[in-house]
Amino acid sequence: MNTKVLILLGLLAVVAADKLPTYFYGEPQESSEYSDEAEPPKYDFAFGVKDGYSGADFAHEEARDEDETRGSYSVQLPDGRLQKVTYYVDGDNGYVAEVSYEGEAQYPESQESHEAPVYAPPRPSYGYPQ
Repeated sequence: MNTKVLILLGLLAVVAADKLPTYFYGEPQESSEYSDEAEPPKYDFAFGVKDGYSGADFAHEEARDEDETRGSYSVQLPDGRLQKVTYYVDGDNGYVAEVSYEGEAQYPESQESHEAPVYAPPRPSYGYPQ
């Protein structure tokens, strides 16, 4: 009896596995709600971060209208200067950027920049314990 049940369950498993869904990866069907021509790209965005606690200060803005893209970004450098990059994208010349800096680089003295004293291990002493 157990053998007949096992054979029947095995046959049911084979039949169930045979009816897996089939997928067709053919050419997409035409739809009336989509056209062949896509709209030309047009967008603009801007964001900025200025955190007094960590000193993070950066911003980015960009605008695009069809093939014309223009933008700029800036970041506060560790030496105190502000680096600004203004760019545009020219179709044949690609990405064209102009980099400028505001402020003067500062390198203040700090405790970390002083040389540490040379470490010398203690000299061993040999003798009888006291």
